[in-house]
Amino acid sequence: MKILPAIDIKDKKCVRLIKGDFDNKTEYDMSPVEQADKYKDHGFKNLHIVDLDGALTGETVNIDIIEEIIRKFDLKIEIGGGVRNFESIQKYVDAGVEKVILGSAAIKDKNFLKEACEKFPGKIALGLDAKDGFLSVSGWKKNSNLKTLDFLKDVNNYGASRLIYTDINRDGMKLSPNFDETENVANNSSCPVIISGGVSSIDDIQKAKELGNKNIEGIIVGKSIYDGDIKLEELAKEIDA
Repeated sequence: MKILPAIDIKDKKCVRLIKGDFDNKTEYDMSPVEQADKYKDHGFKNLHIVDLDGALTGETVNIDIIEEIIRKFDLKIEIGGGVRNFESIQKYVDAGVEKVILGSAAIKDKNFLKEACEKFPGKIALGLDAKDGFLSVSGWKKNSNLKTLDFLKDVNNYGASRLIYTDINRDGMKLSPNFDETENVANNSSCPVIISGGVSSIDDIQKAKELGNKNIEGIIVGKSIYDGDIKLEELAKEIDA
């Protein structure tokens, strides 16, 4: 199972939000590049990055930071946050990212998702962020009134190469991921699924592995690293060889 430590970027700093709320934000001293260096030093190969400035503006605001991380550390990066057009996807692909995450834009416009998967084969990850079984959009501020599994069934054959499932109620709360619902999504998805939201301790990583679900590809770990609940040395032992 892949372990993807998270970096959320806002105003060139590493931050973490509670349930995606920009007014409930914690800033950390480490710069995104320094944090990526730390992850690399501990043997991590994959990174989950969210450009929160991009989420607010719809632009690739921090692409210079992404380029620097890739150039210096040769990490496999999935990047999301306000990707709303082919031009932004192209910029990230040219920068060398492994996966570009489409969230709100894909949910609002399924054709955009389909065309993106066709134009950038193997590069598109679908981000499904759900609250009480319904997908949220626009930085988690709006309920789309779409049921997660109904939407997934509609787009399952579009060609996304990865699905990132986040339970918004758990994000940043360190309450453990919603394993049951993630398994449900994984069992209905035609592409591998990443667990996101709520990791609280090393036990959650081990539980994810014990699920034994072949369609669950990995797990994202964020706030619990920054707050010291999970030590990187401890987490690094869980990296699959």
